[in-house]
This record gives sequence, C-alpha cells and structure tokens, in this order.
Amino acid sequence: MGLIVISNREPYAPKKGEDGTLTWTASIGGLTAALDPALQHAGGTWIAWGEEHPDVTEVDLPQGDPRYRLRRIRLSESEVREFYYGFANRALWPMSHYFIERAKYLASNWRAYVEVNRRFARAAVESYRAGDLIWVHDYQLALVPRLIREVLPEARIGFFWHIPWPSTEVFRTLPWDQEILDGILGADLIGMHTPEYVSHFQSACRRVLHAETAGDTVSWRGQVSRVVDRPIGIEVDAYEQLAASLEVEEAADRIRRTLQTQILLGVDRLDYTKGIPERLEAFDAFLDQHPEARGRVTLLQIAVPSREQVESYRQLRARVEGLVGRINGKHTESGWSPIQYIYRGVPREELVAHYRAADVMLVTPLRDGLNLVAKEFTACSRDGVLVLSRFAGAADELPEAVQVNPYHPSGLAEALTRALAMPLDEKKARLTRLRSRLRQSDLRAWADGFVAELAGA
Repeated sequence: MGLIVISNREPYAPKKGEDGTLTWTASIGGLTAALDPALQHAGGTWIAWGEEHPDVTEVDLPQGDPRYRLRRIRLSESEVREFYYGFANRALWPMSHYFIERAKYLASNWRAYVEVNRRFARAAVESYRAGDLIWVHDYQLALVPRLIREVLPEARIGFFWHIPWPSTEVFRTLPWDQEILDGILGADLIGMHTPEYVSHFQSACRRVLHAETAGDTVSWRGQVSRVVDRPIGIEVDAYEQLAASLEVEEAADRIRRTLQTQILLGVDRLDYTKGIPERLEAFDAFLDQHPEARGRVTLLQIAVPSREQVESYRQLRARVEGLVGRINGKHTESGWSPIQYIYRGVPREELVAHYRAADVMLVTPLRDGLNLVAKEFTACSRDGVLVLSRFAGAADELPEAVQVNPYHPSGLAEALTRALAMPLDEKKARLTRLRSRLRQSDLRAWADGFVAELAGA
C-alpha cells in the first residue's frame, strides 16, 4: 500500500548549480516535515505545482536515496494568474477568513480553478495503484476528491482544509458553494483544525446541499464522509533542541544586547488576515497610556513578503510601513525607536533566536486557520508570554495564552501591560502547561494519525 499526496506546494525546491545540475532541498516545516517521512516509509507519489524549473516534470526524492516520486504539474502564466492568484487567493482565501468585501468571484477564475483541479486529479489517477491511500490538501484543490472518486470509486481518499471554514452565511456568498462542497465530499475522511470549523462545514452541507449529517458524518450522493477536527502540530523536539543550542542562545543574547529593552515580537506573513496594522495601532495606544515604557519596550515586527504580485498586498505593505514610520516619529527619543521592522524571510535558526529573545510573543491575527507561530514560540521560549488572538484556530488548544480580541486596540494594549508585568513563576507555569499540550498534537503524530484513520475509513 502506497501513499499519494496532492498539494499546491511541492515538498522540495529545485535550485540550479553552476554546472547546470538541479539540487532539491526540502522545504522547511509544514506539510514537508509531516508527510515526507510518511512517503519515504510507504513509498508513492507527491503531486504538486512545479513553480520553478517547470520543464522538470518528475523527480525521485530524496536525492541520493530516493523513496518516492515527485510529479510536478506545470501551470501556464494565465493559470497561475486565474487559478492561484485569482480564484484560490481572491475568492476562497478572503471568503474563508470572513473578508467577503475583498472577495472577487469571477467566472473566468472559476473556470481556471476547475481545469487545474482536473489536471491534478488526472495525475493522481494515473499514479494510483490498487490499495494506495490518497491525501489531498487545502483550498486550492477542493474539487480533486470528487474528480478522483468519479474515476476510482473504491479508492480511499482523504482531504484536509488548512484554513478557517467560515460560517454558513459567509460561505453561501460563494457562487460555486455547491460545487466546492460536492468536491470535498468525494473524500472518505475530511480533516479540519477545530471543532468549530467542522460544525460550520456540516452546517453548510445541510443548508446548501440538503445533505444528511449525524455525529461526525455527512451523507451525500450515496457516500458517507467523516469530518474530524485534527489540528496540525509542529516538530516539538526539533524546535526545543534548536532553541537550546549554543548558536541560537548566542544569537538571542545578541538581539537582547542590541535592543537593551523588553522585547515584544511579531512574526507574520504580510497578509491582511494577520492583523499587523491593528497590532501596531494597539502598541501606539500602549505607549500613549504608559509613557514610562518609552525606552524600555521595543516591538520587533518581522513581516515575511507574501503575494507581492497582488495589488491589495502591496497596499498593505505601504500601510504597515506608513504606520511604522508614524509611530516611530511620534515616540522615538534618546536613540530609542519603539518599532524595529524587518521585511524579509527569516531562516529557521534566526527565527528561533528571536523566539528565544522575546519577552512577549504577539500572535494577533484577525482570523487564522490555526497559526503555527504560536506553537513554535511556545516550544522555543524559556520564560516568555504568548499573547494570542481569540480568532486563531490555535486558541482552543492553547488556553494558557493571554487571549485577546485584535479588533479592540485598548484591550490589546491592556494585555501588553499584563504580559510585560507577569511574574516569572506564572510565566513558567503557563509555558509548562502549553508545552504539554503541544506534545499531544506533534506534527508526526498528526500525519501518522490521519493516514491511519484514512486506512481504516
């Protein structure tokens, strides 16, 4: 029995050397860390979009000791524009995060989405061998389970939706709501991060399709699908070991010596769902309310570039950088600037050093499917405080965090005050309880558990 994984993003990135040969480097974290070991063990195929060097359509991985095949789907420029940047990220993404005013429901984008999903499904059918398990991932490929099911009625198919599933009234703004639900319900086992998302999904099935639901099941078109909440985890041991390494400890110490203040840390993709402008405005309010904090507290905000081809994301960058300039201009004194802003990707070791250096971690998205940054900080911190939005999927798992409403600037400012003043023994007790929760949903356990459930579906 082999495993077929289908995702938009590929697990290994190609890079051409000076001699013209390609080397393949594993992507950091996420699905690669979870599923690469499972595929190496079971054998099979990973099907993904070959964004770089698309002329390479297949490669055996890992290099030097191949265990499975990566099959790469080539997308044209128009397909990237209309499928990926269009329907996936201008329709499904904003709708699922409750930003329906940003959603663009264009028929041409939908047609591209359908066609690309068909190509992914066709690749899966061609790669399938009797007894294989098929696991499809995320909102870019919601039609794939049904498309496979129509050709392989006996196959065992899993699907995982990694972003929020919105309330039914929000979901029904999508003109193709029936098609998306029908596509997902081609799977035997459907995974989401929280019980709330599962409840919303089942509600949509009842309201939109008039499907029957009972317990964790949805019955539709003569098939019963299980819908379960299985929050993804992180590599807890790997993060703990890296955080305790000499190199990271020295880097964290350099960060602390450079700033010489208490450190508030934000680490986010530059996306409108992450609440970065709201966080900056709350910090501004905090400094207004607590002038004694000037020169003693610094907000270090790391913003990782994201979807820079999309105009709304370029506008967000301009807004964030404008706020940083305004707040720094308002509060800077005696060589101290309240906000240190970093706009670039950050390697894992550098990121962990920032986690280790921070006194308070600010994870305050307006809406987030889960948010692994909150978990990574918890695994890495020695005695920091996690401030977490109630609208992050991880909030249900991490009740010991200081939970906040990111839409309430003065309330968030009060939470900063509380976190910065929290006694050391309370901080350590909270982290101990949070870490014990992390181990209950370790990344490998999440992947192995879902595959085992699918095998028994």
